[in-house]
Amino acid sequence: MKIEGTTILVTGANRGIGRALVEEALSRGVKRVYAATRQPMAHPDRRVTSLTMDVTNAAQIGEAVEKIDALDILINNAGVSPIDDLSDRRVLEQQLAVNLFGSYDVTQALLPLLARSRGAIVNILSLASIAAVPFSPAYSISKAASFSLSQSLRTLLAGRGVSVHRVLPGPVDTDMTRGLDIAKASPESVARAILDGVENGEEEIFPDPMSESLAEGWRSSAVKALERQFAAYAEASPSSGGHERRSETITREAHPCCSA
Repeated sequence: MKIEGTTILVTGANRGIGRALVEEALSRGVKRVYAATRQPMAHPDRRVTSLTMDVTNAAQIGEAVEKIDALDILINNAGVSPIDDLSDRRVLEQQLAVNLFGSYDVTQALLPLLARSRGAIVNILSLASIAAVPFSPAYSISKAASFSLSQSLRTLLAGRGVSVHRVLPGPVDTDMTRGLDIAKASPESVARAILDGVENGEEEIFPDPMSESLAEGWRSSAVKALERQFAAYAEASPSSGGHERRSETITREAHPCCSA
C-alpha cells in the first residue's frame, strides 16, 4: 500500500507520535488526514480534518464516523501510560479502557469503510507488549492485550482484504517518557518508519534503533511461527457447518497443552 493519495485517520493526533504521523502523512501526499483528538485541533493544511473523539466515548466515536466518507488506513495511536504498581485496580481499568477497548471500539466502528477500501489497521503498541515494564505494569498489560487483539484481527480480517500492522516501538521522546533518563527516538523518525513499514507490508513494525535490534529475532521466532500456524487453521476452517468438530480436532492434534 502506498501512502500517497490515501485517506488516513490518526487517533491521539495532537502530540507525540500521533502529531508526527499527521505531518509525515501530509509530506507523502495523502488525500486527507482525519486527526482525532479529545479537543478540537486546528491545522493550517486544508487536507487535515479535525475530529473530536475520546476513544472511550461511544457517542463521540459514532459522531466522528458519520463525518467520514471513505478510509484507507486507521492508525490507533491514542493511549495513556501512568506510573503504577498494580495496587489500584482503577488504574488498570483505565489502561484497558483506553489502550485496549478504545482501539477495539474505533476499529469496529470504522471496519465497514476499511473493508470497502481493502485498507489497513495500524495499532501503535510498544515493546512493553511483549516484555512488561516494571514501573508501568498496567500499561504493559493493556498493550499485551492489544497485541493479542491485533493478532486476532489480522487473522479474522484477512479474508476481507484488511491488513493489520502491529507497531512495537521502544522509548520515544514524547510526553509519556519525559521523565525517563534514557535514550529515546524522535517521534518524527518513528512516524517515518511506521509509514515505511505500512508501505512495505510489514506485519510487525520496529520503528526505532532499540526495537529494530529485536526485529530479525522476532520474525524468525517460534512464537511468530506459531502465529502463522494458527492463522493457517483459520484459513482452512470456514465458520460453516462442522466448525466445532474441526476446531476440536485442531485443538486435540496441534495444541501443545492438549497433546496427551
